[in-house]
Amino acid sequence: MPGRPTARRTVLKGAALAGAAGLGAAACSTDSKLGHAEVPTPTAPVDLGAADAVPVGGAKLYREQRLVVHCPAAGQYKAFSAQCTHAGCVLDKVEGTEGNCPCHGSRFDVTTGKALKGPATVPLPEVPVRAEGGKLVAGPDA
Repeated sequence: MPGRPTARRTVLKGAALAGAAGLGAAACSTDSKLGHAEVPTPTAPVDLGAADAVPVGGAKLYREQRLVVHCPAAGQYKAFSAQCTHAGCVLDKVEGTEGNCPCHGSRFDVTTGKALKGPATVPLPEVPVRAEGGKLVAGPDA
């Protein structure tokens, strides 16, 4: 009967792993409008550098700051969180006016924040931005 305790131990280990996997699945729930993002936008003003780095009619990804900025016309700027609303991954590139999430393939219109391709369905949150002395500043009080 020495085989029986081993079999029981194997079953118990399997049950423990299955329970842990279930907790992991719950933690990855996509019910949240912001995925895993605790704070998807800056909580203090962030200097993004030269305003002319964002081309008129185009957009620039500031991956480290988790922001994407669009310039619809000279001197006008719109900024959005670059953190995917599905699972909180940061966009990895902007092609034309579409931002790409590398984790699950969601795509966003970086001129409006709208989710274009899922699994994300919630738009990117808009972030205040202003040009000041030739530089862009994003975040509160911007």
